[in-house]
Amino acid sequence: MTRKIFFSFISIFTLNAQDIEPVEWEYDVNKINDTEYNISFSASILDGWKLYSQFSPDEGALPTSFRFINNISDFEADELFNEDDYTVGFDNVFKMDLFYYENEANFNQNIKLLDKDLNQIKVEIDYSSCDDELCIFRNETFNVVFDNSIITTESDNVTLEDVRRYSALELDLDKSNYNSTNFIEKSNYFEIFIFGLIAGFLALLTPCVFPMIPLTVSYFIDESKLSYSGAISASLYGGFIVLIYILLSIPFHVFDSLNPNILNTISTNVYVNITFFVVFILFAISFFGYFDIVIPSNIISGSEKKSDKGGIIGIFFMSLTLALVSFSCTGPILGSLLAGSLSSAQSGATQLTYGMFGFGVALAFPFTLLAFYPKYLSLIPKSGIWLKKLKVCLGFIELALAFKFLSNADLVEGWGILKREIFILIWVVIFLSMSLYLFGSYFGRLKFNYKSISGWVFLLFSFFLLSGIYDSKNVRLLSGILPPEFYSVEEKQNECPLGLNCFKNYDEGKEYAVENNKIILLDFTGWACANCRRMEENVWSKPKIFELLDNNYVIISLYVDDRTELSDNEKFKYMNKSGRIQYINNIGRRWSLFQQINFNNASQPYYVAMLPSGKILSEPIQFTSDKKFQNWLETSIEESIN
Repeated sequence: MTRKIFFSFISIFTLNAQDIEPVEWEYDVNKINDTEYNISFSASILDGWKLYSQFSPDEGALPTSFRFINNISDFEADELFNEDDYTVGFDNVFKMDLFYYENEANFNQNIKLLDKDLNQIKVEIDYSSCDDELCIFRNETFNVVFDNSIITTESDNVTLEDVRRYSALELDLDKSNYNSTNFIEKSNYFEIFIFGLIAGFLALLTPCVFPMIPLTVSYFIDESKLSYSGAISASLYGGFIVLIYILLSIPFHVFDSLNPNILNTISTNVYVNITFFVVFILFAISFFGYFDIVIPSNIISGSEKKSDKGGIIGIFFMSLTLALVSFSCTGPILGSLLAGSLSSAQSGATQLTYGMFGFGVALAFPFTLLAFYPKYLSLIPKSGIWLKKLKVCLGFIELALAFKFLSNADLVEGWGILKREIFILIWVVIFLSMSLYLFGSYFGRLKFNYKSISGWVFLLFSFFLLSGIYDSKNVRLLSGILPPEFYSVEEKQNECPLGLNCFKNYDEGKEYAVENNKIILLDFTGWACANCRRMEENVWSKPKIFELLDNNYVIISLYVDDRTELSDNEKFKYMNKSGRIQYINNIGRRWSLFQQINFNNASQPYYVAMLPSGKILSEPIQFTSDKKFQNWLETSIEESIN
């Protein structure tokens, strides 16, 4: 066994040295009946090389082995394949008798499908091959298709060339300083909780929810002569509201666990962003009063019937009824919360849970509080025109958010249709229209009211946005929301933040760093990354930090959401630890995998200070304050001198 491990270790070092592949595999499938098939694998072996039997002695070469990756409940198959008669002979490498094949080898077995809809199955082959001087170890995966009439667009076989291209992404890093200073910023879940809280309070003020507050509270007060009992019921009611909204986030934790960058992929996917754009447009039209988004009546009526049972179960279904009935108003707000959370690749599902928790707390708060203090019910203003105005204003906000998602798709795909200035102009029109509505100049026969404070606020905000067209520095408060400053209709010096010198390819940036004796700043970023823009435009722009970056560092900005297609000789397939195949077919996927395999991280922004030799100068850092970032840059410079 020790010898087997030794030779598999040696094979790692010979991988790149071998220009030839001694064994080539092919498979064939023969149908026996509707549920049984015979799978056969044939190996063509180069002259002078040997392929070893499944039954080769343990102390010799690594034997050939087959492994089914699919769920074993879908089929029945033997652990070992049938194989041709092997040769028994003395092996010069292992200095012992081994079981092997020369020139060709065949393996086969019957497989019985338990799932009749199963059309293909993945088979992983581990094998070794030796000549008289050295051995190689290989792993290949085949997607065996039972019905050859079904055409697969991409092969799931991980080839030697795939392994080579993947291996080229692995850096030889010196991580001795990895834990010297901990500058990593944790996700600020408190902020997303507050965001959810604000969204929940906005939902309270919608026509779907606000009128229900006094009605529901009165029910709890009147259900028992003992106010204490009513307060307990109201507390349960509020608690169930919070629980319902938390439960809505649970499925996204499943998605989050599938792949480290799954949420990044979702949030930057062009089709997802266009879908959000269309949905938010529909939300806006709904808030303008042209139609209502409602839950099917049979679902609501079913929940209402169960709420009449009383007790804890009845209170739970009362809470569920409120969530369902109010969906026409809360749905768009929840959509904003969902989209905002999933726009973060870093712990997006966890952020969503915190946001939903805040939303539920805000929604449940008045019901519980007023049940304990019913005398304050008289202080609640009655429903009126102000609720309608609030709903229409939310429609304008939804409209603005819709263009934000269209901007994400535009940035990722590089269409160039929503450059920074054009995006700002669209927002100016939206918020100017909102201010005019609040002044009462349209949307009804409302009298013009120049005293409207909210109208003046959004009018001033429109002029504030307008100033950003002439000088981008004026609107850096909105960094991350607006497109990057360099994404402009005006011709810029380069497509780098603040005009700094940067590269978008690691090898090119490394070569420049060697020639100019500079430190590499690996900047894992994204076109649709809001925190990346905030760092670049609000932190990097500080005079001292800008000077440090410009004089001491070469910035290598690797965009993990860049959908630019790779050339055919750059594409490859990668099998992750779970056995799933990832197709690395665009620039973003390549840099995302590059970040995962070298730094075990999938979040953006993510900064690494390193020498071209591969020495990490300090602990990588993420979204942080200007003081901490400056300290981190200076610490890295000092370490580079030592």
